[in-house]
Amino acid sequence: MSSVLILFAHPLFEKSRVQAELLKAALSVHGITINDLYQQYPDFDIDIDREQQLLLHHDIIIWQHPFYWYNAPAILKQWQDLVLEHGWAYGKHGNALAGKKVFNVLSSGGPFEAYQYGGYNRYTIHEFLRPFERTAGLCKMIYYPPFWVHGTHRLDEVGIKQYAAQYTNILAALSKDIFAEEEIVSKILMNDLFPINSTEV
Repeated sequence: MSSVLILFAHPLFEKSRVQAELLKAALSVHGITINDLYQQYPDFDIDIDREQQLLLHHDIIIWQHPFYWYNAPAILKQWQDLVLEHGWAYGKHGNALAGKKVFNVLSSGGPFEAYQYGGYNRYTIHEFLRPFERTAGLCKMIYYPPFWVHGTHRLDEVGIKQYAAQYTNILAALSKDIFAEEEIVSKILMNDLFPINSTEV
């Protein structure tokens, strides 16, 4: 069994449709720890020791957030700047997170085709996530492909619930170590582990 920590960052959660449903899905999976950063730190005064202890006690870390201006909401950057300290998370003696797995769970208003070469945003979603991938690499973590809900502006309730069910399946599979690491990293998106309407774990 793997322990899973979700670092959740949404500054306007009361207006959320998609992320609220994903969070509800995560709460339904046994053994998932949810750390709501905006709720925990409304003044951005992050408790570094608390956050580091949470990281140490979990095997899989998830950065869950809406995709704002091609990035994550501000508190997640604040969290990275403060918590991932030199000599602890990276650097010559910074091995605290070595071997842990990490990935993004994100939602974007733009559709899949907008995040392609020649599309509206000119680059793929993976290219926009390079800073997260390199952060993971610097911390000697294993970066998994993202779970991505795209085109949220046009998603109806049925579509949102389908993504939420898919996310539930993925979290349950990760916590139960259903998939080998080689199979996970071979995917383009974490979504590909459980196509929509597939059987639950």
